[in-house]
Amino acid sequence: MKRVAIIGGGIAGLSAAYYLEQARRNGAELQWILLEKSDRLGGVIQTDRRDGFVLEAGPDSFLTVKPEAAQLCRDLGIGDQLITSNDAERKTYILVKDRLVVIPDGLEFMVPTRVWPMITTRLFSLSTRVRMAREMFASPGVSQKDESVASFVRRHFGGEMVDRVAEPLLAGIYGGDAEQLSVRAVLPRFVESERERGSLVRATLEARKQRAQAGATPQPLFTSLKYGMQQMVDTLVSSLPSTSLLLSQKDLSLQRMPDAWRIITSRGEAEADEILLAMPAPAAATLLEPAHPQLASMLAGIQYTSSAAVILAYDRANVPPGFGFLVPRSEDRKMLACTFVNRKFRYRAPEGSLLLRCFFSSSRVRGLHTWYSDDALLDLAQRELQEIIGLTATPRFHLVFRCPCALPQYATGHLERAAEMERFLEGLPGVHIIGNSLYGVGIPDCIRSARKAVDTITSSVLQPA
Repeated sequence: MKRVAIIGGGIAGLSAAYYLEQARRNGAELQWILLEKSDRLGGVIQTDRRDGFVLEAGPDSFLTVKPEAAQLCRDLGIGDQLITSNDAERKTYILVKDRLVVIPDGLEFMVPTRVWPMITTRLFSLSTRVRMAREMFASPGVSQKDESVASFVRRHFGGEMVDRVAEPLLAGIYGGDAEQLSVRAVLPRFVESERERGSLVRATLEARKQRAQAGATPQPLFTSLKYGMQQMVDTLVSSLPSTSLLLSQKDLSLQRMPDAWRIITSRGEAEADEILLAMPAPAAATLLEPAHPQLASMLAGIQYTSSAAVILAYDRANVPPGFGFLVPRSEDRKMLACTFVNRKFRYRAPEGSLLLRCFFSSSRVRGLHTWYSDDALLDLAQRELQEIIGLTATPRFHLVFRCPCALPQYATGHLERAAEMERFLEGLPGVHIIGNSLYGVGIPDCIRSARKAVDTITSSVLQPA
């Protein structure tokens, strides 16, 4: 009988528990437990409901193009609760010199694919538009080393594209800095396009043509759940035996034994043959330091940003049409972005009401969790909303959510370091790192990492039916 311990009760840990439980029910000779240091499960996923509003503390959705999260929902029997973003109303703005400028049609992430919107947009200067046209004729090439996203985009489209599109878009996803993030880890499809075609524009247009010829229907950008992302967490938890979910497991440590691992917590001890570390890299580093100092040092070197979300609910208020706006670092403001939540998804607010979510990150707000109280963050959000979109209405209510260790920063060279950490893990039989530490920060990425680790574990213990 193989004994498995999952340490961490976020979406990666819960997904691993679900896949292990399914394998056990299908005949795999294993038993598992999940240990979570806090008194709740779900990690950064947390949904509150109040007065008909659906309030997301953490991620409000996942990318539709990555199938793992939607498939898990279908496996859980809540596929009928999946909802997609209202892309017919999708319009996103960039703040440029204190004015909101809409991202033009045909700009796929940061790659222009339509001529007229690029010619007429106020987002880019003439020199940048000329550079976009020239990029069509770039030759294939293979970079010998990793570089930052900012460096990569600057080579193709110039600094204005970095400042006004790449930086604010990636800040909204990673809460970090495009000058530091690894292009190979964050935008691998773009690196592949450059290697094969040279021009990102040409590669994107060819991919679009292939999809059209194959009759592929364009997918909505985002997918969520009708009653919020907590619905996935709650359904996962209800599908698992409660006796295997151990909360409030504080002061946890690991001891390596000849043929197993001993887990010590403030509530007792357990032994396991396999350990799944479903936690931020610095926390995993602390647990592994006695067993493998080199691996622990590399994990500790992965930096994380902290984040905060200020949620404002209004009975009546006017905002521009669309999903919201992004704020470049060059605008010298604290807010990274603001989402008009009820425009992005249905079922988020009572008819005629407005729900806003303002994002802040330690990458831009120094001392976010030490110097800024909830009231200070509220004042900051309302002041910048008034200055940017002229919003002066008094909210019906507000909430402030904080996440001290929100998102890992895949700095330049991250994939090479991740590969070295994988080699170190070979010297620690039975240890698996899952979640967002190494290979993707989104919910689907976390689920995929859990499924991969469980498949490795169960391949040796699953009995034929």
